[in-house]
Amino acid sequence: MILSMTGFGKFVAEADDKKISCEIKSLNSKQLDMAVRIPSSFRDKELEIRALIGRILERGKVDVNIFLETTKCDGAARFNTPLLESYKQRIVELSKTLGIPEPADWYSVLMRMPDILKSENSEEPKEADVTMLLTAVKNASEALMAHRRSEGERLEEFFTGRIERITELLAQVPAYEMERVNKIRTRIEENLNRLPAAEYDNSRLEQEMIYYIEKLDINEEKQRLTQHLRYFMETMAGAPGQGKKLGFIIQEMGREINTLGSKSNHAELQKLVVKMKDELEQIKEQVLNVM
Repeated sequence: MILSMTGFGKFVAEADDKKISCEIKSLNSKQLDMAVRIPSSFRDKELEIRALIGRILERGKVDVNIFLETTKCDGAARFNTPLLESYKQRIVELSKTLGIPEPADWYSVLMRMPDILKSENSEEPKEADVTMLLTAVKNASEALMAHRRSEGERLEEFFTGRIERITELLAQVPAYEMERVNKIRTRIEENLNRLPAAEYDNSRLEQEMIYYIEKLDINEEKQRLTQHLRYFMETMAGAPGQGKKLGFIIQEMGREINTLGSKSNHAELQKLVVKMKDELEQIKEQVLNVM
């Protein structure tokens, strides 16, 4: 089976007077590239959170957002007004720089910013809070992996269709091969007949034509392409995490298809090659999303 690197996972953990939400989004990347936004009270747990997510996700450009909310009002919490002012100023500056309008609803934007509430009686997070945090992170990561598996099934179905199509096109090649050889032979003989009073040794001509036709032989390319197509399907059905390997197999498939095109010397064969290239290009675009 294959896994997609694209996915989204969310989990909300709630206990006593606190609620911790974890949202994780991943896109394709050659390695693990993680950005974590976390409440300041849990800042010392960031390395542990990164390690936990890394063990589960392995690869991808990953964005992690963790939110902490107090569900019980004790009258000791108040808005961090200087920080809110700073957020608003930054957004105004960004709006001018990018040439985009400022938010229509400032409250909804600012209320989502981290650390906008501060407590008069701030305290270190309790062990139960840390446990709840790690539970939210783990479950959000696993939810993202479930999304990846679902996307992987869709990609596997897509790749299977493209590979089957290339196999069908390759199976049409032999129908034109004998016609192709005869056309090459006829063209050479016609060119010789146009030469005035040309004398040549028929046996030597036959040898030269055999040599020329052998140079344009495409049996090896067909065999290798067939092997690559089979290997791609076998790799895709194997253990997850084969995205790079699938990319290498596609490169080899591309070389064989290109060689078929350069040797084809036949209009119908070249049309088949163009169709194969089109199918292969679609696979190339999507294989970048495979872990």
